[in-house]
Amino acid sequence: MEGLPLLSTIIFLPLLGAVMLYLLPVCKPASDSDGEVSRYTALIFSLMTFVLSVILLVAFVPEQTDMQFRESASWIPSFGIHYQLGVDGISILLVLLTTFLMPIIILASRSVKDGVRAYLFHMLALETAMLGTLLATDVFLFYIFWELMLAPMYFIIGIWGGKRRIYATLKFVLYTVFGSLLMLVAIFYSVNAYAALHGEYTFDLAKLQEGLVLSRNVQIWLFAAFALAFGIKVPLFPFHTWLPDAHVEAPTGGSVVLAGVLLKMGLYGFIRFAYPLFPLGAQVFGPYLALLAVIGIVYGALVAWAQSDIKKLVAYSSVSHLGYCVLGFVAFNVASTTGSLYQMLNHGISTGALFLLVGVLYDRKHTRLIADYGGLAAKVPVFAFLFLVFTLSSIALPLTNGFIGEFLILSGSFQTFPILTAVAVIGVILGAIYMLGLYMKTMYGELDESKNGDLTDVNSRELLVFTPLFALVFVMGIMPGPFLRVMTPTVESYVQNVQAKMVTVAQEELDYDFNPAEFSPDTVLSKRRGEASPLAQVRFEGGLQ
Repeated sequence: MEGLPLLSTIIFLPLLGAVMLYLLPVCKPASDSDGEVSRYTALIFSLMTFVLSVILLVAFVPEQTDMQFRESASWIPSFGIHYQLGVDGISILLVLLTTFLMPIIILASRSVKDGVRAYLFHMLALETAMLGTLLATDVFLFYIFWELMLAPMYFIIGIWGGKRRIYATLKFVLYTVFGSLLMLVAIFYSVNAYAALHGEYTFDLAKLQEGLVLSRNVQIWLFAAFALAFGIKVPLFPFHTWLPDAHVEAPTGGSVVLAGVLLKMGLYGFIRFAYPLFPLGAQVFGPYLALLAVIGIVYGALVAWAQSDIKKLVAYSSVSHLGYCVLGFVAFNVASTTGSLYQMLNHGISTGALFLLVGVLYDRKHTRLIADYGGLAAKVPVFAFLFLVFTLSSIALPLTNGFIGEFLILSGSFQTFPILTAVAVIGVILGAIYMLGLYMKTMYGELDESKNGDLTDVNSRELLVFTPLFALVFVMGIMPGPFLRVMTPTVESYVQNVQAKMVTVAQEELDYDFNPAEFSPDTVLSKRRGEASPLAQVRFEGGLQ
């Protein structure tokens, strides 16, 4: 693999597969071979991408906390924009989760009967956008990939979704675009502020983290812009209202990729960009984000408990579970942040599996109402067993993957927010109530032969879909060490660096308010405690390059 741009290959191999789908010979509409060839082609490219991500993980050095496998090429040099990639302990397992779930989603795509080729094209294109978002270390490149995630998801929900798919997809896009535009304004402001101090434009995340000097008030506003974009994507209460509609109307594969990966991008954005760039803003907003997270935990659990639609129940459970992830990283210590990252992986596995199980039921009976099922354990025992395992994983039973993440989050968060963490435990109790209640109502009781008498158990293909997810529930629950060793050194360095920056900047009491309107290529004035700063005058030789 020497000399191969591994990160670029991982990012764009799915897109190459998407293009290959349209280079295949078009078969007759009456023939099913077109769908089969498309599925096998997409599966091969997604598996190749997964294998490359495993190779990346094997070659990764956890003790090296800086970005690894760096790639950089000049893109728009006059504005300091580069094609720049890197991976560290924070992002590598999220990359692996993305490439792991995509072959499973493609295997589970049999419910899509019309436009199979187009559906798989958008899935593979979405994988490229998600991987690019996780691996970009240039803020402009990150924003490009961030926005590109919207288009495939828009079509996946809008074309292959349910009856209210247009409403759901427009709501999803409008929410996300609104937040993203404010983030773009904050990015440009930050880059101009950096240029005013250092005489050059740059979108390099590492340079911005080290060289960006902003007052407390400015950081608050810029952090708020980033937090809105990322909070909508999580989604954080009260910006969550688009999620249940999107989940319910999306096809099964769309729900899995939405819950498994797409929602993690907001959490990742907070950790990778918002906190390191604007530490004082993060310090101010931290308690408020923690409060919103706990409200979301309890609210999401209560609303999930009240649902009569299985898919909607699982959707609201996501609002509750992701609240724990938010609480973990805003508590901002090594244990809670590590737990937040681990729980992102766990949520992708357990909730993704639950959406797949709901899809299996819906494909057979075309109903998601809890009242339409009952006594299924006697009729479909293998399905019932799988449902039980992923239900226990979702409620964080010890020895399952969900327990490790929640334990780290709650133990770490209690150090920072003891009262809020105590309230958050209510979500654990409620989660057990609504998930076990769902299981009892659907799997036990009297079997209605008129409704479910012809229900069939999972077939071999479906069993193949669930087997790797089933295995990970127990591997990550019983042996979390290998996963934690990959991320912990980077998390320790990350928390230490951001905390040190919070203290340093606060002690200096900077009062630098950059106004782009006052920027000139000859000199920029800044102030520190009312005196001229050593950075007050910046000479630009020959203009900005």
